[in-house]
Amino acid sequence: MPDLLIELFSEEIPARMQAKAAADLKKLITDGLIDSGLTYAGAGAFSTPRRLALSVEGLAAESPDTSEERKGPKVGAPDGAIEGFCRGAGVSRDSLEARDTGKGEVYFAVIEKPGRKAADVITEVLEATIKNFPWPKSMRWGMGTLKWVRPLHSIICILSDEAGAQVVPVSVEGITSSDTTRGHRFMAPDVFSVTSFVNYEAKLKRAKVILRADERSDLIWSEASNQAFAAGLELVEDKGLLAEVAGLVEWPVPLMGTIADDFLSLPPEVLTASMREHQKFFSVRDKSGQVVRFVTVANRETADQGATILAGNQKVLFARLSDAKFFWENDLRIAKAGGQDWLDALKNVTFHNKLGTVAELVDRMAALSREIAPLVDADPDEAEAAARFAKADLSSEMVYEFPELQGLMGHYYAGHAGLSDAVANAAQDHYSPLGPSDDVPTAPVSVAVALAEKIDKLTGFWAIDEKPTGSKDPFALRRAALGVIRLVLENDLTLKLSTLIKGEDLLSFFHDRLKVFLKDEGISHDVIDASLAMPGNDDLLLLVNRAKALAAFLKTDDGGNLIQGFKRANNILSQAEDKDGVEYSYGADIKFAEDDTEKALFKALDAADANIAPAMAAEDFATAMSAMADLRAPIDAFFETVQINADSEVLRRNRLNLLHRIRTICLSVADLRKLEA
Repeated sequence: MPDLLIELFSEEIPARMQAKAAADLKKLITDGLIDSGLTYAGAGAFSTPRRLALSVEGLAAESPDTSEERKGPKVGAPDGAIEGFCRGAGVSRDSLEARDTGKGEVYFAVIEKPGRKAADVITEVLEATIKNFPWPKSMRWGMGTLKWVRPLHSIICILSDEAGAQVVPVSVEGITSSDTTRGHRFMAPDVFSVTSFVNYEAKLKRAKVILRADERSDLIWSEASNQAFAAGLELVEDKGLLAEVAGLVEWPVPLMGTIADDFLSLPPEVLTASMREHQKFFSVRDKSGQVVRFVTVANRETADQGATILAGNQKVLFARLSDAKFFWENDLRIAKAGGQDWLDALKNVTFHNKLGTVAELVDRMAALSREIAPLVDADPDEAEAAARFAKADLSSEMVYEFPELQGLMGHYYAGHAGLSDAVANAAQDHYSPLGPSDDVPTAPVSVAVALAEKIDKLTGFWAIDEKPTGSKDPFALRRAALGVIRLVLENDLTLKLSTLIKGEDLLSFFHDRLKVFLKDEGISHDVIDASLAMPGNDDLLLLVNRAKALAAFLKTDDGGNLIQGFKRANNILSQAEDKDGVEYSYGADIKFAEDDTEKALFKALDAADANIAPAMAAEDFATAMSAMADLRAPIDAFFETVQINADSEVLRRNRLNLLHRIRTICLSVADLRKLEA
């Protein structure tokens, strides 16, 4: 079975597009092969700045013959209908078969399709793929009509087996396939031929091209880390930048350079942001955390070991960091004056056309932070002060240049403004958590302001009816709700949301987000529903503790069996109440108990009630569940020996009232009716 190698060689492909383009090439080609009846053993896609490549192993040499039956018009139908059917099926009228279907005779066409050689299928599939490739952006060049991300220069398309390799003929806009490609643009630009994927990858490496993106990434990280370590320093991890840089070079050569002393007084985050954003440099820090050097990744080896490249990069970096230093020094002057100029500037910045300016947002956050502060053990005055300064850095020059530093710069500026550490920390932390893996603030003032920021956003956008719909959530309200949930749960906060938000609709939104959050922790939706149905469901901590205790209870044998007993009692009781038109809630009396199991159930219910009620009052759900589990055996024994619908109406009523006690006690812990069987 032959192997297939495809390479599409072009001018530089943007790094951000390479991984998806390789995946798209693999999917389009392999789907096309399968659709045409060609099977294969495995496939791998690869990308560099100048090429997309695909290797398909164990490809069938040809597709199988196929036979298809197609039902046509009835015998005796108009000639036009029969002839039209024949044209569509690609058969002659003489070849039609008349068959009795039980509802009269009908014509059938048997369409025989001979198998096709792999090369013929590949030609068709690859030409269609190139012409219809889903680049997010593409261009035309010269006089042709082909669109590609950058001008396409050559195509490798070969089938290889033990007998050798053959070029599969492909032609797109005058570009014809061959078995040749080129190596590195500068170090090995000459044309060379290949005979298989293994041969292709090996020759590329000799021509200074590393085909695999992960291999380029590993080389960059390893070499850059070693250079930093040799200097007693540490390379700052940046997976996003590493992936991007690996897509910018075919032969990575990491080079470590120095940062001029003029800029070492800048915050390390500013240095990192400036170098990352503008130059795609990695940061290198000393043991104190200060960024003192950088690593750039060249795309070639040079006779001077990269000295000229480093000198040019350091010259450009000096200019970039000079701008950053200018922003920093201007911002510090405003910060040391208290930052009032920034706060005044927020009056001219629109938060949302229906929700006012950022300054008005700050006023709302300040009032809400003061209200929340006592609930999280924060000082109300400090919480309000923190909320009023939290957005100040949005007016700073540094954040205007590097928006990703908002909050962090607020922390620095608050310190220079003479504000407390709590206020400075809140300026940085109030956006958090931004995602499911982001750290959650724990300092009381930071928690108060972070909650205020998110709750104000949710109540505000709810008030103007800008709610998430389907997959659309332009204002990140789902993230805000999850942030509130994590702040409450990870800080063990007893916080009644109904006192801070308005409307059941918004509370339901929190519940929906909580379901997603708890599902990721292995708690099923019916357990959450059983907990949501209870009083106090606006207290997220209470709600989650109840759900976790119930989930743990249901994993025990007593728990699972008790639920079945409860459901049996509830079903019998509900049917009797519907039939009789009364509610059996008048209190069962032990004096009417005849059977020992009946008397034992009375005593068990009394004991459970005595234990469950105080446990629930203390929110000790584990104790309440344990007490409920003790009911399992007496309930099972009761149902095994006692007939509920006794001949005596007195006994029947008493036993139905006893079932009502079972239902009432169990429902005091959670709404077990919501649990699935």
